[in-house]
Amino acid sequence: MRRPVNLFVAAGDNPALAAKAATPTIPIAFAVAGDPVQLGVVANLNRPGGNVTGVSFFSSTITSKRLGLLHELAPTSTSVSLLANPSNASVEAEAREAQAAARELGCDLLVVKAANATDIDAAFATILERGVGAVLIAGDALFINRRDQIISLAAHYAVPAMYNLREYTQAGGLMSYGADILDIYRQAGVYAGRILRGVKPADLPVMLPTKFPLVINLRTAKALRLQIPDKLLAVADEVIE
Repeated sequence: MRRPVNLFVAAGDNPALAAKAATPTIPIAFAVAGDPVQLGVVANLNRPGGNVTGVSFFSSTITSKRLGLLHELAPTSTSVSLLANPSNASVEAEAREAQAAARELGCDLLVVKAANATDIDAAFATILERGVGAVLIAGDALFINRRDQIISLAAHYAVPAMYNLREYTQAGGLMSYGADILDIYRQAGVYAGRILRGVKPADLPVMLPTKFPLVINLRTAKALRLQIPDKLLAVADEVIE
């Protein structure tokens, strides 16, 4: 604000909220994980209004789908855990959707929270102690940055894990379902360029992903001694062998 700058590009839910709170005038282009309306970043997806627009992963809105896919992979599990970062602005919405989806599947949901690397270790120890059969990793920048640690812990404790980004399965995670992170940030960059050329943020509708690739890592499944159902393999967009 003091520089001053011509545009904020806000990467993440909390940065988007912070940028909006900082200025009602400087344009903001965001890339957020949650629902921008529920977050309070924009008033409407088609007509965002004000000085803010951007792109959303819509991660919290596909939590039930991700949990359903995880249940298909581990149908005998009567309990599942959601690993969530308590400082993430979308965590409550994602936890509510996961809770509702777990009830429909007849499963108990245990929400374990982690805000740093030490918390992640402790969270997986809790998952083991409580005998949870599978874990759903919430969308969060901390978790994607600590993906090697999370994938290693899931392998060490032999717990099936579902992630929200392909980058996890590329690194050895079991299964992922979610938007393409590179495409999301590319679109945020496109919006940033249009705004700098004079287009008003209020005239740019919030962009939502149209594809949510399902990626399965067969090598990890074999290491966990899991048999991937043919139904899942048939609908997978990518199978890593």
